[in-house]
Amino acid sequence: MIQNPDIDPIAISVGPVQVHWYGLMYLVGFLGGYWLGLYRAGRPGSGWYRQEIGDLLFFIAVGIIAGGRLGYVLFYNISYYLSHPLEVLFIWTGGMSFHGGLLGVLLAMWWYGRKTGRAFLDVTDFIAPLVPIGLGAGRVGNFINQELWGKVTDLPWAMVFARTDPTAQPRHPSMLYEAGLEGVVLFAVLWWYSSRPRHRGAVSGLFLLAYGVFRFLVEFVRVPDAHIGYLGFGWLTMGHLLTIPMVVAGLWLLGRHPFGGRRITSTPR
Repeated sequence: MIQNPDIDPIAISVGPVQVHWYGLMYLVGFLGGYWLGLYRAGRPGSGWYRQEIGDLLFFIAVGIIAGGRLGYVLFYNISYYLSHPLEVLFIWTGGMSFHGGLLGVLLAMWWYGRKTGRAFLDVTDFIAPLVPIGLGAGRVGNFINQELWGKVTDLPWAMVFARTDPTAQPRHPSMLYEAGLEGVVLFAVLWWYSSRPRHRGAVSGLFLLAYGVFRFLVEFVRVPDAHIGYLGFGWLTMGHLLTIPMVVAGLWLLGRHPFGGRRITSTPR
């Protein structure tokens, strides 16, 4: 068993003002995505201008925050927030849904494409390799908050999350699994795949497929939200259900041009 570092979730406290690590992880994701976006836009043949990246990231940020929070409220804990409506705004305490954030970003990218005259899939292909930075950072925030931990296990890397787990049993550090898979591995795969011209929608498709598979697998060792529990078969979770459409959509996007078709430069320059 590995000793959990038990990091204080409040990074900075000055009088009544408190800055949480969870919120700082979002800042890391946005700044990292912004820097990578500038880098990609500056490469020859990208079809993007560096001055566009600020506007693009603003749309993404709005989509992530609004969609992620509303997704969590609607998909995972609607009854609680109906009784505590003001707490919908307390995003620094945790409680964000990736699937809600994804829907928020897709809507924001559709609006951005309409505003700028770009095809929707061209926009999503450009931003897909930027997203894992934020995903990985967000899971580190979950780890610091000691939330979304996994099932009890006797594996040598099991951790006790004593601050939030009243049973104080060694568990899978499932948030670290997700940080590694959804952050590090997904970034490496998408950065490599998008380094060559691909069919429109292919990079977006690989993102949906790879994330969906990674999340589906981790759900088997992650404890579902207590107020939801398992939805069937003794293992099916809300995360499983919300991930399946992503895998299907990813396969469809990747399979649209299996033997040819117009190629585009998704990674621009």
